[in-house]
Amino acid sequence: MAAILEIEGVTKSFGGVRAVDGASFSLAAPGIYGLIGPNGAGKTTLFDVICGRQFADAGSVRLAGGRIDGLRVHQRARRGIARTFQECRVLAEETCLDNLLFAAQDKQLSRELLRMLRRACPQPGIVEEADRLLDLVGLRRLRAEPAGNLSYGQRRLLEIVASLIGRPRLLLLDEPAAGVNPALLDVLRDCLRRVFTERQIVLLIVEHNMEFIMSLASHILVMHQGRVLEQGPPAAIQASRRVIDAYLG
Repeated sequence: MAAILEIEGVTKSFGGVRAVDGASFSLAAPGIYGLIGPNGAGKTTLFDVICGRQFADAGSVRLAGGRIDGLRVHQRARRGIARTFQECRVLAEETCLDNLLFAAQDKQLSRELLRMLRRACPQPGIVEEADRLLDLVGLRRLRAEPAGNLSYGQRRLLEIVASLIGRPRLLLLDEPAAGVNPALLDVLRDCLRRVFTERQIVLLIVEHNMEFIMSLASHILVMHQGRVLEQGPPAAIQASRRVIDAYLG
């Protein structure tokens, strides 16, 4: 069986700066994976290449055995890739429920047309699924509240469950714990564990909060200078002299 995600020799440069420099790794099975490394290591650029916001200069990206590096963002989304960003992105003027309903629609359509279609003929069962996801992160009581009225941590949780409503097979999370109140970190951690248990998908998480990611992921990849320096279980990564010298030390 083909690996869920295969990155082989991916390179991406911006002018004279090589942000990703021949990165290679493979995620063969569903799981929660961490992607760590110092600022400038190439983590977010690699996410951009995987989801289609950037095209690689060289190398290949495969999802379940099929090459996707020539596809656009919406085409990759249809193949099962979802992604969140370092800056929390929600529709501040829309309700929590409407944020999820919008996320469930085909992004090739305009926002105005999507709203019209959604209100005229909502997909069967989609409201129930949206409510279930909101309940997963304790936001169902706020389903009719504009997202802009939520705390930053609550907006982050909303963004994550919105990315799940399309049932992706690969979810890329870019620093989900950044800016989240410590009181909500346990909620976030439990949410991601429950998502994996229920969906059995790949969650690949870029994170600088070491306590958070080491307690959550079963496998850690470490990037340094655009390449994968080391990978393995959290205990091995924390004990690696190469990782300590390059990042953790």
